[in-house]
Formats: sequence, C-alpha cells, structure tokens
Amino acid sequence: MEIVGYIASILIGVSLGMVGSGGSILTVPVLVYLMGVNPLLATTSSLFIVGITSLVGGSRAYAKRQVDFKAVTEFGIPSILSIFLTRHYLLPALPGTMFSIGDMVISKEILLMVVFAILMLAASITMIRSHDPVIKSTDEEKSRHNKVLPLMLLGFCIGIVTGLLGAGGGFLIIPTLVLFLKLPMKTAVGTSLLIIAINSLFGFLFSLKQFEFNWTILISFTLLSIIGIFIGSKLADKISGTSLKKGFGWFVLVMGIYIIVKELFIR
Repeated sequence: MEIVGYIASILIGVSLGMVGSGGSILTVPVLVYLMGVNPLLATTSSLFIVGITSLVGGSRAYAKRQVDFKAVTEFGIPSILSIFLTRHYLLPALPGTMFSIGDMVISKEILLMVVFAILMLAASITMIRSHDPVIKSTDEEKSRHNKVLPLMLLGFCIGIVTGLLGAGGGFLIIPTLVLFLKLPMKTAVGTSLLIIAINSLFGFLFSLKQFEFNWTILISFTLLSIIGIFIGSKLADKISGTSLKKGFGWFVLVMGIYIIVKELFIR
C-alpha cells in the first residue's frame, strides 16, 4: 500500500496546482490509511508536506500575477494567531477518549477525522452549487472595505481548523475568496496557495517539538507533491474556473463520505 501512497502524493500536488486546495484532504487520509501513520501525527505531517508544496505553487501564481496579497494578509495574520493557540492549548487539552455511544468508543483521533470529513462535505456542497460571482467594478472597493473584519474572523476560524485537523484550509478558503471576495477562480487559487503555505508552515513549526517525524516520508511526499503541482498548474491553464470548482466539489464530497464511513462503520 505504501507504493500507492507515494503515487497518491503526486495527486496531492495536482489538486493544489489545479484548484488551490485539496492537499490536506488527500494527505491526511493517505498517511493514515495507506502509510499507517497515527492520525494526530498525520495531521501534523500534512502541514509540512502541504505547506512546502503550496509555497512552490503560490510562488508560481505570484509570477503570473494571480495572487491577492491583501487577502493573504487579512487571512494570514489572524490565522497564525489561532493556529498557535489551538496547537499549544486547545489540542493538548482534548482527552484521549472523547465519549462513547453504546459499544462505540469515540477517541480524539476518530473525532478529529469525522469533524474533518463533515467540513469537507459542507465545503463540497458550497462549491458544487455555486456559480462564479460578478460584481460591478465601481462597487468593488467599497464592498471589499466592508468585508475586512468578517474576513479576519474567517481567517481566525480557519486557523483553528488548521490547528486541530492539520488542514491548510483550502477547501474553506476557496469558497470564501470566490463567493465572499468575488475573486476570479484562478486568482483565488493562487491566493489560497499562499495562505495555505503560511498557515501550514506556521502550524508545523508550532508542533515541531511535540512529535517524532518520519522524515523519509515527509521529504519524499513533499518532492512528489511538488512534481504534482507543476502538472496541476499546466492542467489548470486548460480548464475553466467553473469546471475546476465544481469538479473539485464532487471530489471533496466523495472523500468526505468515505472518511465518515471508514471511521464510524468499518473500523
């Protein structure tokens, strides 16, 4: 299964390159189900793999002028704060066994994976049902100014998700950038990659002393993912933003259902 896992790591990069998201959605299940990594360690390892890969992709998007740095700042600063608080205080405070339902014991690891999957389902429905928004350019600056505080609050919340689940948050960031800030899909992709890189790498640094990492897996997965992000970027140039968004939404939906079934019914 490890060979399949390494092949899947290329798809992690392809997903990030095409839609600016999906890295952690693939990375965490691959590490847990194919590589046999403990879920808590997998969520932290995911931060390194996705962070480095997203940084490479975000740099390429910057070269193409497909990055909104204002959104990166408004998202990034509150996200870093909430990631630090979550990793240092909230996550360690969670008990190993959360609760039980009959004979089913819900551990911290199972709960994190199920919550991860529920967020995936919510994001997928938003992506599948939405259309590319259009606003008048004369109203854009006024509209953007009124959204700074809500955007920072969203960034703070997404940082909690990153801290708890090891998710860069792209599956939540993309709908926000497209539907809330009205960014074109491909600009949203580039912006999302830089936000993911910032969130993920800071999250990894905050947890560096808490785990013993398998650096062979980390480095090999990261290198293969970087190859994948170049492939994904090329494919994205040939596919419309609407198709990217809806296609990714269906993919996230399937993965979310699979994780819930796997964690609750096939253990």
